[in-house]
Amino acid sequence: MSDIILHNYYRSSTSYRVRIALEMKGIHYRYVPHHLRHGEHLEPAYLAVNPQGLVPALIWSDGALITQSLAIIEYLDEISPEPPLLPREAADRAHVRMLAQMIACDIHPVNNLRVLTSLRSVFGASDEDIANWFRHWVNEGFQPLEKILATSPQTGTFCHGETPGLADICLAAQVTNNARFGVDMEPYPIISRINAACMALPAFQKAAPQNQPDAE
Repeated sequence: MSDIILHNYYRSSTSYRVRIALEMKGIHYRYVPHHLRHGEHLEPAYLAVNPQGLVPALIWSDGALITQSLAIIEYLDEISPEPPLLPREAADRAHVRMLAQMIACDIHPVNNLRVLTSLRSVFGASDEDIANWFRHWVNEGFQPLEKILATSPQTGTFCHGETPGLADICLAAQVTNNARFGVDMEPYPIISRINAACMALPAFQKAAPQNQPDAE
């Protein structure tokens, strides 16, 4: 059994990002699920691991705790450089981080489970209201992302060139989440093409929500 532990939830897009990175790096880990809809991430045993009560949380082999998916992925890229998830040149790294953060920092935070739950419990939003909210913020982020990818000379088979990296990890996880809320992907042909290229890769397939031990 691996002494690297990933606390996560199969349907969490941030957990999906980290699982992809671990699979790409060939790093074996122990999968520890926490059912977010059942509140297992807020139980005392898990809060003792991660006081923020969020997933994913990575426990490295030396016992160090790392949370926040982008921080985890960059850590993995630094300690296990092959295959690289960020380009070598500083300007290229900034470009990839920009694309990744357009999803991870602008779309995801307003569409994650605790926000959607609050919309329902605090503001009385219906299921239709919540789905419309989700789609609105995806479109707010995907419209400029599509334009950047369509016009950038750096765009290749993937977000940056011919190998997948940090931006593709974020993109694929978001597109997977979009399907649950009926996001129309027709306006986003470049994003859809890149996502298809990602999903043809074994690492993305193995890390996919439906292939996890806690999938329902």
